[in-house]
Amino acid sequence: MFDKILIANRGEIALRVVRACREMGIASVAVHSTADADAMHVRMADEAVCIGPPPAQQSYLSFPAIIAACEITGAQAIHPGYGFLSENAKFVEIVEDHGITFIGPTAEHIRIMGDKITAKETMKALGVPCVPGSDGEVEDYETARRIADEIGYPVIIKATAGGGGRGMKLARTPAELETAFRTARAEAKAAFGNDAVYMEKYLGRPRHIEVQVFGDGKGNAVHLGERDCSLQRRHQKVLEEAPGPVIDAATREKIGRICADAVARINYAGAGTIEFLWEDGEFYFIEMNTRLQVEHPVTEEVYDVDLVREQIRVAAGEPLSFTQEDLKPRGHAIEVRINAEKLPAFVPSPGRISQYHAPGGLGVRMDSAIYDGYRIPPYYDSLIGKLIVRGHSREEALARLRRALGELIVDGIDTTIPLFRMLVEEEAVISGNYDIHWLEKWLAEHMG
Repeated sequence: MFDKILIANRGEIALRVVRACREMGIASVAVHSTADADAMHVRMADEAVCIGPPPAQQSYLSFPAIIAACEITGAQAIHPGYGFLSENAKFVEIVEDHGITFIGPTAEHIRIMGDKITAKETMKALGVPCVPGSDGEVEDYETARRIADEIGYPVIIKATAGGGGRGMKLARTPAELETAFRTARAEAKAAFGNDAVYMEKYLGRPRHIEVQVFGDGKGNAVHLGERDCSLQRRHQKVLEEAPGPVIDAATREKIGRICADAVARINYAGAGTIEFLWEDGEFYFIEMNTRLQVEHPVTEEVYDVDLVREQIRVAAGEPLSFTQEDLKPRGHAIEVRINAEKLPAFVPSPGRISQYHAPGGLGVRMDSAIYDGYRIPPYYDSLIGKLIVRGHSREEALARLRRALGELIVDGIDTTIPLFRMLVEEEAVISGNYDIHWLEKWLAEHMG
C-alpha cells in the first residue's frame, strides 16, 4: 500500500480523496493554484504544494508542475479525481515513466475509450449493445447522406473527440443533413482540434442510464448497478439517482453482467462508467468514462462501498474487496449538483460566501469544500457541492431531499438551489416519468 498520495485536483473531489486517504492511514498531498491557497482541500491535506497561477493550464493541467510536486513530497501515486487530467493518456504515460503510480486505468484504455469511434467499435466487439450508425468516421457529406438513408432519420452527428454537447448536431430531415454535418465538423475542429465525426440514429425520448463497473486489471470485474442521469441541461447532468426508476432487477443484472464481462475481457483496472441511452426497453452504448464520476456517491450509498478507497487498493495491486455476489442494492439515493450560478441564465456566480449551513440528519450527505467566508474563484468549474440523500424507497429519498434542500444555506452568491426546490415538487420528477429532453423544455416554460 502507498505511504503518500498526491491529489491532482481541487474542490470537493480533492477533499473526497483526502478523506479516503486519512481513513486508510495514507498521507495526502494537495496541489493548488495561487487562487486556491485558502481552499478546504489545501487545509485538510497533510501537505500542500502550490503549482502555479490561477489559469488551469498553468497549474492543474501542468504536467511538469504536478510531477515536480510528487518528487518534492515523495508521493508514490497520483489520484486524478475527475476532470482536469483524469482521462489524459499522455499524462498517465509520463507519470508512469517517472515511477509514479496513476490511480486509474491504463493509458491504452483511456485512449481507446476517449475516441468515440474506437470506443464504440471496441464495445460492439465485446457484445455491448450500440446505437445503429456509422462503423467509424464519416469523412464526407456523400457518405453521411448514404448512411442516414440506411439507418433512417432523424440522425445525430457527433465529434469523435467530443464531450459536453460540443460538435454535436441533429438532422431531422435530409434537407438538414448537409448543414448539420458541416457545422458539427467545424465545431469539433474548433473545440478539440479534431474535425472527425461519426453518425448515429437519433432516439426521440431516451433516458440516460449509466452502469458503474470496477475491474482489478487482472481479468476480474464487477458491476455496481446503474444510475439514471436523464435530468440534463445542455447535455450536462443536473440530478442523478440510483437505482434507475425504470430498470427492474432482472434488467439490471443483465446489462450489468454484459458491462462487467466487457471490461473484464480487456483487463480494465479501477472505476469506470459505461453510459447508455435507453428507450423502449433497449440499451444503446454511447461512451465509457475511464474515471470516477461526479455522481459516484449515489452508487456508494446504495451499495455501501467506498469507490475511492477501492480505486486506491486496486492501484496498489490488491484484489477487489468484494465479489459480484456481495453487491446487493439497498434503498434509493439521489444527488443534486449545487452550482454557483445565477438563474435563469445559469451564468457563473463567483464571489464570497457570507454564510454556509450544510443540511444534516439521517440519510443526508453533503460533499462540498466550501465554508463561511470562502471566496469562490472565477477560474474553474462552477460546481460547489453535491447534496446526496438516501432512503429505503425513492419516495423516502425524495422527501429527504426536499427537507435537506430546505435546510441548505449558501448566502453571498447565487446558486442552483432554488431550481432543485422547484424540481422536487414537479409531478414528472416525483413519478420519474421524464427523458433527457424534459428538463430543457421545463426550463423554457418556467424560466424563459
